[in-house]
Amino acid sequence: MNAEGRPTVYIETYGCQMNVSDSELMYGHLEAVGYTPVGGPDGADVILVNTCAIRDHAEQRVLGRLGELKRFMGRNTVLGVTGCMAQRLGPALLERARHVQLVVGPDGYRALPALIEGARKGERATKVEFDLEEHYEDFQARRFDGVRAWIPVQRGCDYKCTYCIVPMTRGAERSRTLADVEREACTVAEQGITEITLLGQTVNSYHDGAHDFADLLRSVGRTPGIRRLRFTSPHPNDFTDRAIAAMAETPAVCEHVHLPMQSGSSRTLKRMLRRYTRETYFECVERIRAAIPGVALTTDIIVGFPGETDDEFEETLSAVREIGFDDAFTFRFSLRDGTPATRLPAHLTVPDDVAADRLDRLVSLVRDGTRARNLSMLGTRHEVLIEKTARRGGLLQGRTRHHRTVLVQGEESLMGKYFTVELTGTTGSTFTGAIASAGHALPLAG
Repeated sequence: MNAEGRPTVYIETYGCQMNVSDSELMYGHLEAVGYTPVGGPDGADVILVNTCAIRDHAEQRVLGRLGELKRFMGRNTVLGVTGCMAQRLGPALLERARHVQLVVGPDGYRALPALIEGARKGERATKVEFDLEEHYEDFQARRFDGVRAWIPVQRGCDYKCTYCIVPMTRGAERSRTLADVEREACTVAEQGITEITLLGQTVNSYHDGAHDFADLLRSVGRTPGIRRLRFTSPHPNDFTDRAIAAMAETPAVCEHVHLPMQSGSSRTLKRMLRRYTRETYFECVERIRAAIPGVALTTDIIVGFPGETDDEFEETLSAVREIGFDDAFTFRFSLRDGTPATRLPAHLTVPDDVAADRLDRLVSLVRDGTRARNLSMLGTRHEVLIEKTARRGGLLQGRTRHHRTVLVQGEESLMGKYFTVELTGTTGSTFTGAIASAGHALPLAG
């Protein structure tokens, strides 16, 4: 309990931006019924670990962390696991971690207050049923960030890529109504937040029955007070001409697209069930670049997918060279129980040492390309939104519209404001810069 006698809650978040958003929803829901959020597990009455299941390493990390959290638990502390790992493992997680009392999937957060009260009485419970109507519209998120806001517009996924656990942990795709998203965007703007990121598993497949992704971008993009609009993660198949036109014609939409490629080989993409080819991916890139000159492109790439030959991997390397991504998130394939990839023949498995070598070569290629592009930008000026203090002492961290990270000298009072910044140096991935002038300076939100 805190000094006012209110129970306290701490949520530790792992995984993607959707998990960050879900933690904000849980904090807001629990605060509304009398809990006080705290910044650490020590002494908290309720500890929730909001989890990711996308790779086995993420789950092993959480299991290790659950063991560490024992030392923070008092006699009446409630420890729960929420999110995708909770959804995937369900009651089995209660057996694997006997000190855990609650296991709650992404559609069960409305029941948290009641489940916590039950746990105080010694009840151990799971809630992992899918609810295709749940969008938590009546929840007031307690946002971690006073400068940027994450707004979920879609939950679940219908694509069922062979390597991906998401359809099993987040269910079928469903979209919020445009009116609900508009309302939340207005609330965010009224709080002084000027940058929004729209979230969805395949965000550009958004459709509420009457409005598509293009409508969504245009509507949210004209919200008074919203200066920057981003979205993640899209699917290449869902970049319609309407959506690309909306991106190009809506001033708030930032000139950055994260466009997951996963592989540069059509044969590998077919085994992944990505539903596009190398050629159609390249065509999507060309359409986006034609509509938005200078757009920054980042991507996701998996190496070592079952059946990937040396030639197929070389096709991925050549795609990276030809497209010239600004950056890439790169991964070795991780087999997840329950995904269609488990049914692929065992002889297709890529040996660990081969996959590790391919990852090293890919990372080196991506880094070389990123560094070369960043060096060519030194001396140029860009609008930068100051977001937070950097890990390096005395510096602030901001981001350009193209999603490039820039470190500048300054006081914390600059956070939430826009400046024109000249890029003066780069580590290869991050820039240092000097503030040249203030843009339309905005007060720190929140």
